[in-house]
Amino acid sequence: MADGDDTERTLVKTHVPAYQKRIWVDHAEELEMSQSEFLRTMVQAGRKGFEPAEGPDTETGTSKPGAGEDGADLESRVESALAGSGPLSWDQLVETLTDNLEDRLDEALQSLQEENRVRYSGRDGGYTLAEQS
Repeated sequence: MADGDDTERTLVKTHVPAYQKRIWVDHAEELEMSQSEFLRTMVQAGRKGFEPAEGPDTETGTSKPGAGEDGADLESRVESALAGSGPLSWDQLVETLTDNLEDRLDEALQSLQEENRVRYSGRDGGYTLAEQS
């Protein structure tokens, strides 16, 4: 943060499904964080994936050479996971980094099925592209 930046706290509101808030509350409790602290940390961690490949780091104002290369986003996520907790085992890191993957996959598959781009076939034993059906 640059000198003179406004550090006064302000209220931010968002609307999420009840199940999502329950997940966030549980995760915040696991990390012994307040909900505000948890969301602030997760938003900042998520923003790292949206930074330009070559450009200033919004926190330090310095350039980040190599950002955007394979693994750069994952490295940021690992650092964020470790910053929000104590030591984590391999399995704990995997669980932390893939925490909401199943929910995101389910939402993506539902959306793709609604758009008739993907279908599920019990007979074929899984999902297929609708055009291959």
